[in-house]
Amino acid sequence: MSFHQKNPQYSPDQPLQTHDETQGLEVAQESKALPSDSKEAPDAGIPSTSESPQSFCSSLIVTRVTSFSQSGEGSSSQEEEEEDSSLEAVPDPKNVPIDAVDENVASLVNFLLFKYQMKELITKAEMLKIVSKEYEGYFTEVFLRASVRMEIIFGLDVKEVDPTNHCYAILIKMGLTYDGMLHGEIGVPKTGILILILGAIFMKDNHATEEEIWEVMSVMGLYPGKKHYIFGEPRKLITKYFVEEEYLKYQKVPNSDPAQFEFLWGPRAHAETTKMQVLEFLAKVHGTVPSSFPSQYEEALQDEEERARSRISATAIDFRGHCQF
Repeated sequence: MSFHQKNPQYSPDQPLQTHDETQGLEVAQESKALPSDSKEAPDAGIPSTSESPQSFCSSLIVTRVTSFSQSGEGSSSQEEEEEDSSLEAVPDPKNVPIDAVDENVASLVNFLLFKYQMKELITKAEMLKIVSKEYEGYFTEVFLRASVRMEIIFGLDVKEVDPTNHCYAILIKMGLTYDGMLHGEIGVPKTGILILILGAIFMKDNHATEEEIWEVMSVMGLYPGKKHYIFGEPRKLITKYFVEEEYLKYQKVPNSDPAQFEFLWGPRAHAETTKMQVLEFLAKVHGTVPSSFPSQYEEALQDEEERARSRISATAIDFRGHCQF
């Protein structure tokens, strides 16, 4: 039974994606991946940073989202196992029809998005009501897959804030404070789009042309001037609203003829998140560590050191100011 059927408080006007739409987004992402363009790093199987931005970010999106759609696969990281130790053990997923699990995952994602829009905490008991009774024994698997979709597609973290009562909050990732819903035509968080753009800019030596950004967006089925069934028309969001909110800079490429435009991180992006956080997100998606991207890792470390020195300097100035009185 779907979330819409189980929850009479849910309004049909709420712009949450249906099961078919959620599945369609994953299919679109997978179909737009360009494996022929990717280059694997030796030993780790991680795409090289020299590959095209579309190829890199297509693998970025697909890797974690689809890893939970394969039977017999679940969370393999120690961190995820520790975070979900309070949830019941997962029966062997090989015995569960993939479509049935995905249907429950899509219903749970809808519910989580609804609770995020209502700014409400979520309990495990509430989430169990969303899962079909015959699949309640697979709740941990369903929860993990739903959490991954919330993270990768919408840029939201599902965090346990009360382990005793199994209570969860949904927060915007990486310290960002804007979810793209103030100006959007469709009321779903769009932070995932912003994180992808920030990641693409960082991986492209801190500036990416408009053409390169739209190549990345095409992985998610987002095209300028074309309304997306989940995220709406993306041009204004990317070239206007993210720029107005100072997450992105949008400027002409110097000496370009004919004129080209490029994106850089804006001052708000620099203030709210860091290059290391973005790199850690990319590494997590690929199931590796930030040092697997050597040049970006060194740059992120330098950025962390500069931020630390700035904080020390600001603290010293503040201290001297107080001492004068």
